[in-house]
Amino acid sequence: MVTVNGLDELKGLSGKDLGYSSWLEVTQERVNTFADATGDHQWIHVDVERAKAGPFGGPIAHGYLTLSLVIPLFGEILKIEGIKMGVNYGLEKVRFPHPVPVGSKIRLNAKVVSVEDVAGGTQSTFDFTVEIDGVAKPACVARTVYRQYV
Repeated sequence: MVTVNGLDELKGLSGKDLGYSSWLEVTQERVNTFADATGDHQWIHVDVERAKAGPFGGPIAHGYLTLSLVIPLFGEILKIEGIKMGVNYGLEKVRFPHPVPVGSKIRLNAKVVSVEDVAGGTQSTFDFTVEIDGVAKPACVARTVYRQYV
């Protein structure tokens, strides 16, 4: 984990690769809970028997579930101290190049694209890549934007 204290140290990370999170198994229980939370009960996610005969050979995680998991995984990579708060400001680009089969493990790689001053703090942009253990193609690639306030 990379820990920075304050916005000046955060700015010093601009252009740096922050490394990887630990691996996280994507379970059917997590997929079902996400389906219940979002109302997305498409059979490729929640009907295990039907999904076995489907295009992916079994159930897969929702793309937005995969995207949502970057939050806890990113928390393992970067800790920013000395600020009042940080907020998710948005996404510039998100793609899901490869489905995440239930039972597989994923991890996050984070790279700092830029850190720029904004009123009251900074705006930081990161490139995130969610990898699947044993799969060459990533599950998700995203450019994310956060704001940190002092």
